Amino acid sequence: GYPVGPADEEYVLVNNKCQCVTVTSKFVPSKENPDEEVLERNIRILVPLKARENISDPLSPLRTTFVYRLSELCKNCDPVEIELGGAIHQAQQGNSCGEPQTCYTYDRNVCYSSPVPILHHGEVKHVTAALTPASCFAE
Repeated sequence: GYPVGPADEEYVLVNNKCQCVTVTSKFVPSKENPDEEVLERNIRILVPLKARENISDPLSPLRTTFVYRLSELCKNCDPVEIELGGAIHQAQQGNSCGEPQTCYTYDRNVCYSSPVPILHHGEVKHVTAALTPASCFAE
């Protein structure tokens, strides 16, 4: 994890912008024994209102079911290099990394687009429109 702030004892373990979940942890005095510290974990979930089943399709039905699995949120799929038997190998700390993640909202770092019908001179044309313009176009 990384510190929430420079003078903060709280650490961010998960910051999943796709599913709007943040998991933090910090050591706090124990209720049973104030001389002892215990690890406290906080899970913050923002449920986006009016989220669509298919976020790239503004006409898809509203999403009514949200599923959060801590094991999937905490998996680390970034490849790391490790040395085994004198050779360097690429390894991942997470399993099922090939499966696509279900997004409940737009990840602002990803470009999302959707075809939009436009009536031009009596003819309907489908034009690709950016749903997250800041991520789709360079400054």
